[in-house]
Amino acid sequence: MKGFKVHLCDISAAALERAVKTIGDNLDRMIKKGTITEDDKEKTLQNITTYTQMDVGVRSADLVVEAATENVELKLQIFKQLDMWTQESCILATNTSSISITRIAAATSRADKVIGMHFMNPVPVMQLVEVIRGYATSDEVTAKIMDLSGTLGKIPVEVNDYPGFVANRILMPMINEAIYTLYEGVAGVTEIDSVMKLGMAHPMGPLTLADFIGLDVCLSILQVLHNGFGNPKYAPCPLLVNMVTAGKLGRKSGEGFYQYKPDSKEAVVSPNFIK
Repeated sequence: MKGFKVHLCDISAAALERAVKTIGDNLDRMIKKGTITEDDKEKTLQNITTYTQMDVGVRSADLVVEAATENVELKLQIFKQLDMWTQESCILATNTSSISITRIAAATSRADKVIGMHFMNPVPVMQLVEVIRGYATSDEVTAKIMDLSGTLGKIPVEVNDYPGFVANRILMPMINEAIYTLYEGVAGVTEIDSVMKLGMAHPMGPLTLADFIGLDVCLSILQVLHNGFGNPKYAPCPLLVNMVTAGKLGRKSGEGFYQYKPDSKEAVVSPNFIK
């Protein structure tokens, strides 16, 4: 939308087709709201070229933003490949929400050019980009990413590389505590969400938010925090662990703390798992 040529890489043609359709649908909503025109939509889509071969897609890039699933080993593998396939001057950024930038950078030969760009979700709506400096990230690269984030219409906030950074170090313990509140039978799903929405002016309750993020992602981030700090306050609630083990991952699986249907959601957590 800002005029940059973007190469979108994924592991299958079907995934890329879904991605482009989702982008098109998002742009259509913006047209209905009057924030962009049909011409803006066409220009935006023309700026996107898709690739299933990442080595081809990233070869000419000045910046790569990796947004694979929150899995350490997968990210390390991707960054080793990016280090081989991109030009020497290319900046390598990761959209990780909790994994160490320093650890990811160590998989490359250009630790000074590796940085975190944690876009808040949903990205078209949220303004914040958490810009995370690894141990070796250079001042020059940090300044470029801060400037670029502003050019994209975002508000960048620079933070240092510690488990969970700022956003998830504060957010995930709150979500975990909401799950413990349910687990211990203090209140039900809708009651917990209502208290936080009406009492704390949150746009959505913590259990709704957990479903939106993905319960597996919430669990992964809490495990990073727990392992990184060695502090029991970050230990994931057993109910969250059980739900992820059962495949109840939130919106993406159709069920988490709520069951999702095309036009509705309904609170559902088996009473068997409440303490």
